[in-house]
This record gives sequence, structure tokens and C-alpha cells, in this order.
Amino acid sequence: MGKALLSKSTFLKGLQCEKQLYLYKKNYNLKDPVSSQTQAIFDQGTEVGLMAQELFPGGVDASPDSHFNLHESVAKTKQFIDSGQTVIYEATFQFNNVIAALDILIKDAAGWKAYEVKSSTSIKPVNLDDAAIQYYTIVNSGIDLVDFSIVHINNQYVKQVDINVDELFTIASVFDEVIAKQTMIPSKIDHFVSVLEKDSVPDIDIGPQCSDPYDCDFKGFCWQHIPAYSVFDISRLSTKNKFELYNQGIVSLDQIDLENNSLNQNQLQQVKSEVSGETYIDKSQINQFVSGLQYPLYFLDFETINPAVPIYDGSSPYQQVVFQYSLHILQEDGALDHSEYLAEADAELDPRIKFVDQLIAECGSSGTIIVYNIGFERGQLQKLMTFIPDRKEELQGIIDRLVDLMIPFQKKWYYSPEMRGSYSIKKVLPALVPELTYDDLDINNGDQASQIFYQMIVGSFTGDLDKTRQDLLAYCKLDTLAMVEIFNYLNSKVSF
Repeated sequence: MGKALLSKSTFLKGLQCEKQLYLYKKNYNLKDPVSSQTQAIFDQGTEVGLMAQELFPGGVDASPDSHFNLHESVAKTKQFIDSGQTVIYEATFQFNNVIAALDILIKDAAGWKAYEVKSSTSIKPVNLDDAAIQYYTIVNSGIDLVDFSIVHINNQYVKQVDINVDELFTIASVFDEVIAKQTMIPSKIDHFVSVLEKDSVPDIDIGPQCSDPYDCDFKGFCWQHIPAYSVFDISRLSTKNKFELYNQGIVSLDQIDLENNSLNQNQLQQVKSEVSGETYIDKSQINQFVSGLQYPLYFLDFETINPAVPIYDGSSPYQQVVFQYSLHILQEDGALDHSEYLAEADAELDPRIKFVDQLIAECGSSGTIIVYNIGFERGQLQKLMTFIPDRKEELQGIIDRLVDLMIPFQKKWYYSPEMRGSYSIKKVLPALVPELTYDDLDINNGDQASQIFYQMIVGSFTGDLDKTRQDLLAYCKLDTLAMVEIFNYLNSKVSF
């Protein structure tokens, strides 16, 4: 058996974009580095896949010693089938230039059945394409599948004591959908093979396919002609409209006709500010916002984890669970105090109880509580009210005092070119207070903080625990200090 040109993953890359397929197979060195966030998603998928095996216990594993030696799994799978094994993990098959591994293959009284595991909470169209190429490869290898199912996370499941895998997962047959896709597969394979036999990269321009259904691995290469700040950074402009501008030859914001365009008022303000280099300030609106705040001012920020497999009783898959907060308290005379909470990294010790007790005590009963992007903190507080109903009244009191510092920037009452269309705190802070920066922190974003604390909880973290706890505290503290400085800037520069 010769080496397959395609795997199920490269087949899917070809469906998304033939250029991506070609680059992956012929110019792999041009691939974008894998971000820590993306790697965390991959790791999570692996964890979910292993847990799903518990749905069908007692199986044998056909995994190869190395991901680059899938052919080893083809031989293992055949040996397992020939020896009468009825539950096989990572069963792998090769046919017509395609090699594909399946998460779980079982045989019961009805016959052979295939199960592909996804860490998502629903079935997406790309999952059906994935299942279709697997089915094609398996049945043409001599295994007569009587069913094909996708196993995915049930987000309605609530953990109580031990994980119940039968409730954690939903098993959905996609057999009919997979059968319906079989007629297109041989021609697609032939076409992708012909693409790979060519000596040059396919001439395909950037387009919506670059991020649909996934971000392409080669955006850094394919998008190198797009400047760092372009029409693709226009705030809340649809992907369709961005590419309409691009296809008209409009790439930079200064190419946009300021008199004849389909931009809304905020988008046009962004473009005008970039072209003129001027900062826009609506002093009346900002003054009204600032004067509505009541001292003492509490600047509050939460950090959460949201694991696919819930850790704590009473939590569900992908539910955000608070584990840390930072609180700066600003008095009217300018005095500034700080307090914080960081949970113990212990899977047996739910962080939410102590979090709530300390938060309620430190937020007092009066004064505005300022957050950045109110939907997040408010949503977490509402979940905590459900989880700890005897503190509902105090938590509702905190919710009632929340004010969103993002509003002046979201509504573009204050906008400068340095913000580049964004109103995230990571863009607003350097525009207003450039001397305050996240760049020197070892942990400098929320995703990183969440990933590291999760690793601490499950015991996979290998770094210096004490130092990293200090790094987590430093990051969250800077988030609320940034809010203080942004508020001070607004208050001193634009209020009257």
C-alpha cells in the first residue's frame, strides 16, 4: 500500500481552499505558528476524545507511535479486526489516496458502527464533511458500516459528584447525511490530487473562505499584501462588505470615498479620524457619563475558566466559572486602594463560594462599580445568584451598581486613530495612557490566564506555581488599574 496523498484533515482543507491544501502539503514551512489559545483548543479536543472512549469501554487502541506514522495504525486496525476485536479506538483506514482515522469503531449485533467525537456542543456542516470522507474510506476498505454517529458535548449536562459520560455526551446519527455526500467525494479526491501534482501554488485570492469554517493556517502568507490597518479593521463591518471594498481595490481607509459609501456613522467616524489623524471627543456625552458616577468608585474585573468537561459540581460544559477578581477603589479625594482574590488551584475546592463572600464584603453597599464590557461581569454575577441563592440579594445589589466604562468608546464619544476601530481595553489603554502597558507581563491576556489556571487545577501545569500565581495577580490588577487610568483621563481631559 502506497503512501496516501490526503488525510481527512487535508481533504477538509481542500474543501475550504485548494491553496491552503497545496501550501500545507508543499510549503508547510509557511504555516502560521500555532497560538497558545489554538493549542489549548486542540488539547481540549484530545481530552474530550479520550473521555468519550468511556462510552464504549474495553476497547483496543490503534493509535500510532507518532502522528506522522498513520500507516502503522492502518496495519494495527486490520490486525484488531481480523482477531475479532469489537471496540477499536483510532481505527484507521486507507483507500484511494486518502488515509483517515476514526475516533471509535464498534461492532454489535447490528454490525459495524462508526463514532466521531467533537468537543463542540452541536453538529456543524464541516463535521458532516469530516464524517463523509471517513465513511468513504472505511466502507471502501471492506467494513460495511450500518451507522455513523457524531458524539458531541451536551451543554445541558450539570455535573454532580462524578462525571456521567452518558449524560455529558450526545450521540447523533448522521448516517443519511453522510450517505448523501458520497457521490461528490471521488471527484473531489481526484481534483485535490491533481492540485497537488502541479508545480505552482493555486492562484486564489483572499476571501471569506480564509476564516470559514476555520481560520486558515496560512493567513500570514496569503494576507501579507494587506496592511496592518485596513478596511478589514473597520468596526462592525460585515465580512461581506469588507470583501466588497477589497474587490473594488479599496484596501486602506484613506481610499474610501467619504461622501459616497455604505458605512454607518460610527464606521465613518473611524475612517475620518484615520484620514485626518484627529481625535474625536464628544465632551457633552462624556461629561454626562462621568457626572453620573457616584464615589467611591469600584473598578472590578473577573477572570474565568470554561472547560469543556466541567470540574466543579453544579457547573456545565463550557460554563464560565469565576476564579479571580481585582478591585481598585477610588475615593473622591483621589485616594486609591486595591484588593484581590485568586482561588486555590484545587479541583476539589469550588472557587465560587469564597469568591462571592469576599466580593460582597469588599464592594460595600454604595458607590458605582465600574467594569469594562458589562455583559461579562453581569452575566457571571447572575450565574452566581443561581448557584448561591442565599446571597442573591447582595449580588443583585452589586449588579444594580454596575456601569460600563466601555460605553464612551463603543459609542465613539471618544475616538482616536490609535484605537484602530476597536474599543477593547487593550486598544483604548495605549491610546490614552501609553506609559501603562501589558507588554512586560508574563501573563498578559485573559485567555492565557484562563488556560494557565485550568492547567493548575487539573495538574498539567509544569511551571513555577508561586511565581505564576503572582503573574496572575499582576495581570488582573493591571486590568483594573487600566480602568482607573482611563477614567482619570476622561475625567481630567474632557469633562467640563
